[in-house]
Amino acid sequence: MPLRKHRCRFKSYERCFKASEAVECLHELLGSNQNFGPEVTRDQTVKLLKKFLKNHVIEDIKGRWGKEDFEDDGRLYRFPPSSPLKSYPKKPSCGKEVIKFPDWNEARAGPSQEHIPVKSVAMNSEMWYKRHSIAIGEVPACKLVFRRELTQTNIEEIWKSMTLSRLQKVLGLDSLDEVLDTKLVNSKHIVQNVYNVNKQGIVTLEDKSKELPHWILSAMKCLVNWPSCSDLKQPTYSGFERDVFKTIVDYFSQMKEPLLTFNFFDIFVSVLGLLQKPSKAVEALQISCLLLPPENRKRLQLLVRMMARISLNQDLPRLSESVRTRTLMVQAFSRCILCSKDEIDLDELLAAKLVSFLMDNYQEILSVPSALKSSIEDHVVHLQRVQIKYDGSDSDAALPPPSFCHQITSGEFEYQRATGSQEPLAALLEEIVRNKEISVKDKKKKLKQFQKSYPEVYRVRFPSPETEAMVFPEKTKQKPPILMWALKKPFQPFHRTRSFRM
Repeated sequence: MPLRKHRCRFKSYERCFKASEAVECLHELLGSNQNFGPEVTRDQTVKLLKKFLKNHVIEDIKGRWGKEDFEDDGRLYRFPPSSPLKSYPKKPSCGKEVIKFPDWNEARAGPSQEHIPVKSVAMNSEMWYKRHSIAIGEVPACKLVFRRELTQTNIEEIWKSMTLSRLQKVLGLDSLDEVLDTKLVNSKHIVQNVYNVNKQGIVTLEDKSKELPHWILSAMKCLVNWPSCSDLKQPTYSGFERDVFKTIVDYFSQMKEPLLTFNFFDIFVSVLGLLQKPSKAVEALQISCLLLPPENRKRLQLLVRMMARISLNQDLPRLSESVRTRTLMVQAFSRCILCSKDEIDLDELLAAKLVSFLMDNYQEILSVPSALKSSIEDHVVHLQRVQIKYDGSDSDAALPPPSFCHQITSGEFEYQRATGSQEPLAALLEEIVRNKEISVKDKKKKLKQFQKSYPEVYRVRFPSPETEAMVFPEKTKQKPPILMWALKKPFQPFHRTRSFRM
């Protein structure tokens, strides 16, 4: 907006603009924007500027705002000293933590310590040496730790915490508290949106009363598949398709709450700052849409897919004489997809921008993010594994999950427990044997210490002194053959030397 000095009633005002200048500038800007185009009228521009004045995007030269009394005339306006918009999301600092996972250390009935959940880390030999000081012979014992069974509630809370943690990281926020009340996120909705889907990826609802009415689905299919429609007899009168479209618009417009819900308005608006990085924006919207109630997610999937396919249907007659079909889709359904509870008229531009991006990328956005799903499922499986716990350590080495296919005797159980706990020790011993970076002296010292701490494991690897000696093969010194030095020199005549006279 060009700002300059103006006079009004014998007084000068710096850095301001006339109302007519604002209309002219904004109208030209909207006309050149791909989301709006030349269809935007001057009257619509004035209405938008009224919203700006009401919400303190602009103010008159006396600092007044809050009313929609903006007109296309010569009155003077200016920008307020501080912007009413929210600040851009900040990147998380190294010292701050993201959302914490559920605490599984809460007290349970019984004094047993075998069910304490512990963090699992795969240990290599170097970490094992440092942690247990094997160089000085302090090799601790280890024991099996059995996880307690995870309930469905536990799994749902894991899904919630890891989903919100990933969303916070993608948005680049220090905390989600600025844009989302995490208490309003229902963990059951996330799990249902991930697993209760059909072959097309559309959510299937357990409560059939929340499904879209059959006549609305038929109307949507009619426009998408125009001019052929399998389950609806089409009348032949002119303008039928417009009546069908108006029926769909009226149905979605009468909803009390938008599909993206009032509670999640801020989280979806914050994604608009990522539209310059489409891959990030797509991932953020993927995760955000998992938070929706299943019935809202299903309606959003069906509606946006219909909007995108109607916009590409060349056989469908124009649904408006003055507006392009794509623009009409955005204008007709933006407010029923996204709007604010406090000021539903302010966010038309934001909703239009988000809905346009949804239409262009709806297949990816409204599908389940595979990377997130795999990471959470792997984490849940990991928590259910039997693991090894080292005395005095805060880390464990994960073992393959045991299988309980049939009942076994106590003797077989003791044998399996012994061999199972010896596997990582045997692997460690083998790594010491094959390590070529340590000297022979250090290797002999470590093997002797290992033999003293774990004689059974050592005996399996080295059942006889001969097998132990194979680790340190003796180097045989070869004596040079007699007169070998003479072959390296050319033939010389015989000379008497002092050695022959002795």
